[in-house]
Amino acid sequence: MTPRHSAILTGDLVGSTSRPASTVEQAMDAIRAAAAGIADWQDPARDTRFTRFRGDGWQIVLAEPKLSLRAAVVIQGRLMALGLESRISIGVGPAQSLGTADLSDATGEAFERSGRGLDQMPDSARLAIDGAPVLEEDRMIADLLGERMGRWTAAQAEAAAMQLATPDRTPTLQDIGKTLGISPQAVNDRVRGAGCQTIASVLRRWEAAKRNQGWNGTP
Repeated sequence: MTPRHSAILTGDLVGSTSRPASTVEQAMDAIRAAAAGIADWQDPARDTRFTRFRGDGWQIVLAEPKLSLRAAVVIQGRLMALGLESRISIGVGPAQSLGTADLSDATGEAFERSGRGLDQMPDSARLAIDGAPVLEEDRMIADLLGERMGRWTAAQAEAAAMQLATPDRTPTLQDIGKTLGISPQAVNDRVRGAGCQTIASVLRRWEAAKRNQGWNGTP
């Protein structure tokens, strides 16, 4: 049964027309890999049904909308580590159908709001959220997260995406360092520069607030 509310993330790569096709493919592979990890955040784990549109467009679904901002941050971080970016529009609401083989023929309010939000986003914007249960403060948080991520270096983005990619725990500096092949101190410098402590706190508090507001979705 489709959840009462879903979160749909719709995005398109920034400046993809000036990039080689191989770079666009690398970006899509990064989003696909991030989406696979995001699936495991949900309880129970659910396929995010990564779907590619029009060459540089993409879409995923989350059964637990409270995880949508974190998902957007992690995906953006993965892309920025490659020197790329995506505009990301989150739509929250009912999903009448999640499609057949993928999301290309999915329907519902959440899809409409997500797609319309992307169409209306300024070229300079990177993150937006909309939906019947979305409050003005949710939109402001999305704006601030988008602005903060826009100041990440590639190295900061890579470390931030790893540190923020586990909602229920925070990976140690040692663990991240082993994966990146750098020292814990170097990891610390990167996550501090990225503002990860503040971002992690905002995401945890936002997720708790949305859980209390019934943004968990239903089986």
